[in-house]
Amino acid sequence: MSQTSGLLDEVEGTIQGHRDGHGFVIRDDGEADIYLPPNEMRAVLHKDRVKARIVRSDRKGRPEGRVVEIVERPKQPIIGRLLQESGVWLVAPEDKRYGQDVLIPKGATGTAKPGQVVVVELTEPPALFGQPVGRVREVLGEVDDPGMEIEIAVRKYSVPHEFSEACIAQARMLPDKVRPQDKQHRVDLTDVPLVTIDGEDARDFDDAVYCEPARVGRGKGWRLLVAIADVSHYVQTGSAIDIDAYDRATSVYFPRRVIPMLPEKLSNGLCSLNPDVERLCMVCDMLVTAKGDVHAYQFYPAVMFSHARFTYTEVAAILGNTRGPEALRRKERVTDLLNLHDVYRALLAARNVRGAVDFETTETQIICDDNGRIEKIVPRTRNEAHRLIEEAMLAANVCSADYIMQSKHPGLFRVHEGPTPEKQEILRNYLKALGLGMNIGDNPKPGDFQAIASATKDRPDAQQIHSMLLRSMQQAIYTPVNSGHFGLAYDAYTHFTSPIRRYPDLLVHRVIKAILGQTKYQLPVLPTPGEAHAKLAKRLQKGQTSRIPKQAGEPDHKPQKLGPEMLAWEAAGLHCSANERRADEASRDVEAWLKCKYMREHLGEEYGGVVTAATNFGIFVTLDAMYVEGLVHITELGGEYFRFDEARQELRGERTGTRYAIGTRVRVQVSRVDLDGRRIDFRLVQENEELLPRAMKDKGVAREGASQVAALERAGPPSGKRSPKIPKPVAKKAEANRRKPRR
Repeated sequence: MSQTSGLLDEVEGTIQGHRDGHGFVIRDDGEADIYLPPNEMRAVLHKDRVKARIVRSDRKGRPEGRVVEIVERPKQPIIGRLLQESGVWLVAPEDKRYGQDVLIPKGATGTAKPGQVVVVELTEPPALFGQPVGRVREVLGEVDDPGMEIEIAVRKYSVPHEFSEACIAQARMLPDKVRPQDKQHRVDLTDVPLVTIDGEDARDFDDAVYCEPARVGRGKGWRLLVAIADVSHYVQTGSAIDIDAYDRATSVYFPRRVIPMLPEKLSNGLCSLNPDVERLCMVCDMLVTAKGDVHAYQFYPAVMFSHARFTYTEVAAILGNTRGPEALRRKERVTDLLNLHDVYRALLAARNVRGAVDFETTETQIICDDNGRIEKIVPRTRNEAHRLIEEAMLAANVCSADYIMQSKHPGLFRVHEGPTPEKQEILRNYLKALGLGMNIGDNPKPGDFQAIASATKDRPDAQQIHSMLLRSMQQAIYTPVNSGHFGLAYDAYTHFTSPIRRYPDLLVHRVIKAILGQTKYQLPVLPTPGEAHAKLAKRLQKGQTSRIPKQAGEPDHKPQKLGPEMLAWEAAGLHCSANERRADEASRDVEAWLKCKYMREHLGEEYGGVVTAATNFGIFVTLDAMYVEGLVHITELGGEYFRFDEARQELRGERTGTRYAIGTRVRVQVSRVDLDGRRIDFRLVQENEELLPRAMKDKGVAREGASQVAALERAGPPSGKRSPKIPKPVAKKAEANRRKPRR
């Protein structure tokens, strides 16, 4: 931006605070964020909506602004610890993006005691020369109380965690089991040996599967049934339960606790496909060819009876040894599991032909004790049983999307668009700098990414390459405007398989039922609160346009005005997408808190690790033994100047040529833990370096170190990254699977 271009223009946006005192205005029009220096942040708060004027470009070339008007100050509770300093009561916000402490008058502390975690309601906003003032609205307890990190997270991210009285009352009126009248107009599948396959710690079971060999056309194939809990039978559109479910949009998963989308009577009872009881379900009944193509499918409501509750570990053991002890215990189901494995291998072969992206990444699981403290962090391994269920669910989701499209009924698709031109360019430069001999074109296909991943999987820097491939991808969203799923290489994809925990799936069920009944489903008049509503309002202000999918041979996308009905669906998609992000952020926040508390007990200890990201301010290292990530600040890399090479995504020393890139192995020492900032700092341990005294490993000293960390936390760390009888299927072709995916 030139020094004069755009200056003095007033723009609207939302304040995004930063822990170092400065902030940004996230502009409504999508243009570059406006930097606000600390003095401009004194009279505003994180999340305030403002009008700002661009006054200059700073030395980094960023537009710098001045707040000219506060448009809206949303009611936002602030969570923090109550402190008393020199006779003055104040609350230090747990979320450092708020920038300043909140003063609490003497009579406004309620029953809170010093050091406790409290929720504060503002009574006076901040001013240029005055701190915000508030009163204690809720006392959460001591900072070390079990589960405190979750109590903080649900309030910090405004996650609904209490059902309304109307919702609870309605749930109480639901039956305890399937009634005779509930079975009317349903296919009886109780004699079909459907089974559930889930994790050992699963509490709700929303999908069941069954497979048998079948004649498909002139060749061999399989009959694959995917039965999904029929939540829509019990949760009526616009009911009290429905309103609460829409508000949540998704279940939120924390270590040792789940905040469900639905009341427990539904999620763990009536809608959970528990073994040996009748349950209502919606069925996707498919004929799959030997090549893994879905030849035909149909949907119908049914009543089922789960014949077994399997775990992934158990099924993997049976598939690995059909004469082992697990197989002997379940011998009546072994043939069915082998059929499922056969259809899975066919579906997997079709996935490879499509060129769908399939990177193997390491996911971790936090194991806590009864007090909520981390005992260990272990890798979550995916076995054949996980992949088997995944492919069966993908097939049902694709059929759902195809059915909605063929019927021309509005609905929500799960859309994953290809990488943006900017991300494509970064990836091309990176691959070129590596001298790999492979790259992506101007219009990359999923198969291009998978080919690079497959060709490099045995290289020493495979992790680095695969990480860069993943980073170039966009996030998937829910939208009524279908433009395919890039990563899975599907022309159309939606979510049908988890209505217990995802509201979009519940909407898909309702749409399919409407199509089956030759009626039209009308979205309920439901509130669209929070971030989704703000985003929708911005979009409406910009002309009520949206992109439509490009067909073969057509020119590039052109904006198309959406009618009121499609705008309502778009609002629902925005809401569900935003709340999905909210749930992910809250879960990551809790995991980061737990990891920080865990690592406070290991101050001064040394570990081997691998670089997982390189930035212009340092490297992020993940420890081998603990799967915990921390920052080695650039000042800790040695006595020379390190330059960040964006093309290679690495830091390189100008004097020695030492390189730190994704995949580089290092040895580090845990030097600092910032619990409030959710940040762990490491220092690099150089070869032959005289190490700090081993007494640092003594837990008593570690505790002393932790108290020093608490003092440092108040000052704030350097800026950085956050840290049977089965009806024959209708002869309806699954066109989305029979034609080649659109690239």
